[in-house]
Amino acid sequence: MNVQDKARYLELDRRTVWHPFTQMKDYETLDHVLIERADGVFLYDADGNRYYDTISSWWVNVHGHRHPRIMRAIGDLLERMDHVQFSGLTHPAAIDLAAELLAVAPPGLTKVFYSDDGSTAVEVALKMSFQYWRHVGRPEKTVFVCLENGYHGDTIGAVSVGGVDLFHAAFRPLLFETIRVPSPNPWKTPDPSPDAIADAARATVDAVADVLERSAGRIAGLIFEPMVQAAGGMIIYPADVVRALRELTARHGVHLIADEIAVGFGRTGRMWGVDHAGVSPDLMCVSKGLTAGVLPLAATLATEEIYRAFYDDYETMKTFFHGHSFTANPIAAAAALENVRMFREEPVLERARATAETLAAALERLRRRPHVASVRHLGMIAAFDLYRDKTTGERFDFRERAGFRVYLEGLKEGLILRPLGDTLYYWLPLCTTPEQAEDIVLRTERTLETLGL
Repeated sequence: MNVQDKARYLELDRRTVWHPFTQMKDYETLDHVLIERADGVFLYDADGNRYYDTISSWWVNVHGHRHPRIMRAIGDLLERMDHVQFSGLTHPAAIDLAAELLAVAPPGLTKVFYSDDGSTAVEVALKMSFQYWRHVGRPEKTVFVCLENGYHGDTIGAVSVGGVDLFHAAFRPLLFETIRVPSPNPWKTPDPSPDAIADAARATVDAVADVLERSAGRIAGLIFEPMVQAAGGMIIYPADVVRALRELTARHGVHLIADEIAVGFGRTGRMWGVDHAGVSPDLMCVSKGLTAGVLPLAATLATEEIYRAFYDDYETMKTFFHGHSFTANPIAAAAALENVRMFREEPVLERARATAETLAAALERLRRRPHVASVRHLGMIAAFDLYRDKTTGERFDFRERAGFRVYLEGLKEGLILRPLGDTLYYWLPLCTTPEQAEDIVLRTERTLETLGL
């Protein structure tokens, strides 16, 4: 792209576009990185600079940008159709995808309900659970339990069951009642001990046990992110918590809703976050990696028991009255179908595990940085926190924007390191090689060194 075109696009961006999760005033003096193309694990800007997409374009990309199998599947589908409605009609891509998805899903999930993105998949799960209890004669079960630091999307229902006050507090008057329990978060202090990690996990389980013991009669479901609370601060926690949540909700007759939107499709080293605990939820939400991160599509997977509560003669009015214009979009479904088949036909998880081992070893060097603490890692996910003084636990003042400074300096090293406050993280595409993972950490070290961190 020539200099004039670049300047024109950036000025037009300033005049017409409102970017997500962005204080636009920052960009009176800064330019957004103008991406011209993407390939594999790399993004290329208008000046030809190359960047590692270390956060998988907001946690969605799985096999790398423009993977030939996914591109070919989309092209083949477009030779036959574009979008068709999904109420009263169906099409092969959505049918095949449902079958393939259920084949790799946790046992017991038997039906797929399509929607558009992660937030809508969560809305569907909440509404299914709520309506299920009405159909089975328990209309008093209307309340949902959620976790502090949980994040399930940005629509009103999803925000209601969220727990990240930074994002959600402004909308509190709009939200419905929930019961929020403590997060299994040991990372509030630098480098927590194994005992501290276990204590945080136990506090969550004990709180859920207490809530269900006292209030299960009015609780419809519990929603959580298995193994990693992502937007809440990259809180990685033990599989024992997932196992306990399943046992407690089953004992008390409460739906367990697994939000696998971010962690699903191999990002944690297993196909699903719940696989680390060997359990199955009653409802499971998927999106982001569903299409390998190429197109928007989501799905809510349900058990046969939940599905059957809606299956009746029309006049009983048990229909699940929910849908979106682009439900089961054939183009997105074709991409998702090829993605799921790639997991079955290629050693995707095995290759990612080899990279994860290299990543884990390289991360040990970051622990020695003077202002870096709480380095944590699961599969292709890793994070660390910035401290003014990690021996005392003193954090940087939020107005110093230490994490944002790392992001800006990281661009010079060819890294896209979008922070969560002063938490820096990797959310690597599964196709990242061990050599690339090592290079990413080296570039991160140079970035921190330049900033005196």
